[in-house]
Formats: sequence, structure tokens, C-alpha cells
Amino acid sequence: MRLATWNILHGRTHADPAVDEDRFRRAIADLDADVLALQEVDRGQSRSGHIDLTAVAAEAMGAAASRFVPTVIGDPARPWRPAGDDDLDATADAYGIALLSRYPVLRWHVHRLPPAPMFRAPVVDPETHRVVWLRDEPRAIVAATIRTPHGVWTIASAHLTFVQGTNAQQLRHGMRWLRTLPGPRVLMGDLNLPPGMARRVARARLLARGATYPSHRPLVQLDHVLSADQLPPSRQARAPRPAFSDHLPVVVDF
Repeated sequence: MRLATWNILHGRTHADPAVDEDRFRRAIADLDADVLALQEVDRGQSRSGHIDLTAVAAEAMGAAASRFVPTVIGDPARPWRPAGDDDLDATADAYGIALLSRYPVLRWHVHRLPPAPMFRAPVVDPETHRVVWLRDEPRAIVAATIRTPHGVWTIASAHLTFVQGTNAQQLRHGMRWLRTLPGPRVLMGDLNLPPGMARRVARARLLARGATYPSHRPLVQLDHVLSADQLPPSRQARAPRPAFSDHLPVVVDF
């Protein structure tokens, strides 16, 4: 069984805003994941050619089930509004996270996370060390209780805020929620936290280690696969270096 997580930067490269659907499809197929967590996912956005990236990814990997959860309605780089549960079926101008599975999903779960207390927050570029001020977005977790070859697991996808302190609060909050769902449980995603802090805050094991950001010259690991439960033996698989996004995927085999 293979699990993977990937912040896909809505299908574009760091330098080129164009989204190539065929390139995206090939990259997803190359991961060969049985359960795939995606972050920074577009549906019906003009900047990504109005493509439903979750549907394309589901077809590319042969998923039996998938769920896209919008966190924002509108382009995050332009005016937008927070998405709510009434927007789960939004087909236009939606942006958020997704979870896809080749195995049968018994139940879906969605949890909205506490927002950052500030409208804009400073972010340090790991290469230039320059500080830029970015507007934060609403955050959520999507989880699925799945019948896997190793039994029933609950696997989740999350994209936490870059606001330091709040991301730790969101992870702590999210892990408390995840522990109420059927186990064993695995959390995957772009947590915007370094490995040691992610492990301590989540009180969970890191199932993969290695820098994931920025993708062209990785300096820090922000993308993680975590579990506090007893799992079969696992190993980190070497993922192909895809032709887009500013994050590398993380792949774990059981």
C-alpha cells in the first residue's frame, strides 16, 4: 500500500503560471499512490484553465473515490471569500484540498480549523531570507475512513497556515479531532512546520524524512506523513521529481 501527499501549487510551476493538464496527469500517475493527499487544489479556476484538478488526478491514479474540500471561493491571489460546508459541491472559482483513494471509502469527514488571528503575516523565503507579507486563508482537514489491505484506516489531508504559532495550534487541534475517528489514523499534508516541531506538536511519528521545499533546491521539510498509532512496517519511497509545483511529494510504502 502506498500513501502520498503533495502540495501541487494548483498544477503550475514556480516560474510559469501555465497549467498543463497532460503534464499534471502524468505526474499523478507516476506517483502510483493508493491514497493521495493534495493541497493547493483548484476547481473551475480561470488561472488553471477551469480544470477540476481532483477529477483529473482521480482518473490518472485510478481512484475509486475522491473528495475535494474548498477552503476559498475565488482566486486566492485576488478577491475571495471563505468557503463553508455549503460550498462542498462548488464547481467554479474553488480552491482547497483533496483526498483520493483506490480503496473503498466507508465515510468522509471534514473539519474546519481555527483561523490565524492576523489578516497578513510575514513569511521568510528560505533561499533569499527576504520577508514577504502574505494574506492567510481559511484551513481545513478532509479525512476518509478507508477499507485498505491492512484493515480499516482513517487517512487525512491537511494544509496548515504559514503563520507561526497558529500552524502549531491548528495541528494540535486537528490531531485531537483525528483521534476521535476510527484508527489507525494517518495525517498527511503541507503542515508548514519543520519535522521536529511537527512531531512534538502532533505527538506522533514522522513516517518520512527529507527536505521538500523549494522543489528546485529543497532546503526544509514542510510536507509530512504522521501517525501516533501502531502501523505495519513502512519505508519512504523515492518519488520522481515532478515537472511542476514548488513542493516535492512525499511517498510512503507499507
